[in-house]
Amino acid sequence: MSGTGVEVSAQSARSRALAVLRIRSRALAIALLPTAFAVVLLVAGAMDHVEGAGWRLATWILAAVAFLALLAAVGIALVVARSRPAVSPTIPIPEESAPDLYRMVRDLADRLEVPAPSAIALTPDCDSWLEDRTHRAHGPPRPQSPDEIAGIRGLQTRTPAAPVLVIGSPFLWWMRVGELRAVLAPVVAGTGPSAHPDIAAARRFVRGLDAAVAVTAAPTRGPVPHMALAGVGWVARLLLRSCRGHAAEMERGVAAAAADRAQAVDYGLRIVAQEQVGLAYAGWDRLLTRVALPAWRMGRWPSRLDAGVVAALTELSRRDRLAEGFASRLGERPACDLLEEPGLIDEAASLLAARLFHGGPAEPGPDWSPVDWDDYPDEVVDRKWRTDAARLHRVLDAQGVSRSSDPTALAPGGPTLARVMDHLTGAGASGGSAGDGSAGGDGSGGGDGSAGGDTARVPREATPAEPAATRDADAYGAAVADADADVEDDDGGGVANARTAALAAGLSAELAREEAAAPAIRSASPPGAGPLGQGGPDAALWDDGTLPLFPLQQPRTARELLTDHVTAMVCCAAMDTAGAVPGLDWLDGPSLLINGERSADLTPRVLALIEVGDPSPLRDWLLRTGIRAEKPVRLV
Repeated sequence: MSGTGVEVSAQSARSRALAVLRIRSRALAIALLPTAFAVVLLVAGAMDHVEGAGWRLATWILAAVAFLALLAAVGIALVVARSRPAVSPTIPIPEESAPDLYRMVRDLADRLEVPAPSAIALTPDCDSWLEDRTHRAHGPPRPQSPDEIAGIRGLQTRTPAAPVLVIGSPFLWWMRVGELRAVLAPVVAGTGPSAHPDIAAARRFVRGLDAAVAVTAAPTRGPVPHMALAGVGWVARLLLRSCRGHAAEMERGVAAAAADRAQAVDYGLRIVAQEQVGLAYAGWDRLLTRVALPAWRMGRWPSRLDAGVVAALTELSRRDRLAEGFASRLGERPACDLLEEPGLIDEAASLLAARLFHGGPAEPGPDWSPVDWDDYPDEVVDRKWRTDAARLHRVLDAQGVSRSSDPTALAPGGPTLARVMDHLTGAGASGGSAGDGSAGGDGSGGGDGSAGGDTARVPREATPAEPAATRDADAYGAAVADADADVEDDDGGGVANARTAALAAGLSAELAREEAAAPAIRSASPPGAGPLGQGGPDAALWDDGTLPLFPLQQPRTARELLTDHVTAMVCCAAMDTAGAVPGLDWLDGPSLLINGERSADLTPRVLALIEVGDPSPLRDWLLRTGIRAEKPVRLV
């Protein structure tokens, strides 16, 4: 360890902390200045140093101003002190649930000669940090030390509690014990500078100002509270702008001091472990966006996401030569062995990940149930494909598209892949004007197929007794005209023709209508009350109304929705007519298995049908794999 580097960085952090505290002192001095002038005038008048009615009037006016200034200062101080600082949603890990992990962290703190973290928590992300949770709203008060003397309790200096160590849950499953210790060394070393009274006081002041700004920005009742909070917010934002630069430099100094101190612990291993950090982040992001997100949209949440990271990265090492050496590490002891019940903690972290990235409820329920990896193909992939295929045919029905253009078809009235392909290529016959306003009658058409349009005006699916074309031919005609004028989707990708654009817009409207009609399933239960059944510092610390905090993807465009639905229809036809089965690819998500092999060349052929209107690549693929497009499929 470079003692000089540690001292220089720590001294820089302390000097910046003092600069923040000086800003606080100046603000207090400005608030007390009218009171000081009023006291001087009152004392001078009592001692007959000033005489006359004018001095007495000025004294009382200044006393009133001083009272209002004090009242405002006390109000602002109360808001800053009582506002609850933001806390990251995490899974608290009590010591009895992970004694080996706590022992490793304490040994690491002893080697670094810094205070040990007060607690450990997990977050469903590939990051680790220290978090101050000493605010009274974050948990019970710190227990009194047995060495304290009750008679002089008020004379004791305040000793800040050590921060909480937050660890990314994917690290515990992918990293080995030695790698985790090396990665956590610079993080744990940050408890040393955090224990300095000046740095702790500066952090509390900045976090209090930030929390006060959030409080004043919340909706209020009545004009008087709104005006009062607006004034408090203006002062808090002014103080934040004044100390922003000093606070940032203070944190840089703390980080530099922690990094210098951690060089003495597992420095060589840390270089190797940093490669695992990047690999774990890539695998975690791929698992969430390709595997977990389709399940979340179906009302299911995979209950072993962290274990899935290991499977995904192992699959990556099998496919990629650059990752071959990473799989050889799997014979060493994984860091999740430091937990007493890794399965329960993985389940809690998986539920929290679904809550943060998708906005699901806090607890399982009938519409929000867990799914194991072994059941994922049948309960998620198969159901997703059949649900999308059913939605596609509902939109075609609403647009008045005939069930079959082939009078010799096996089931002219059944949902077939041939119906979809004929409609997209213009080979099928359509009834009337081919649809109603659900295909874009709200004016969005094919030019903007996003799901955020006015879907309330989109009519429901027509009954056979009242064809949709007869009911709303004008609206659908306007949609087709718009699609003819501009057949580009909002992501810049073109579609083949106006029919394709209208179908894509209809799917967007239908999906938006389903989401709007779905019951609200979010629960107000605290995130700490997960499968572990544990309370903790995270209970009721964040607002359900802000979920999801970190959306994984932007809303899908109309062309992307159409691609997904046509692909789902092809997969349903393959399962029902060619003996294919749904599968799970750890890197690409839902996959179609034909004769036990993953079909990886389907999407380009579907895109050729949608974007160019050329069905030949898809038809050739169907013939080669033995899929019967004219046979009806089973829908949900």
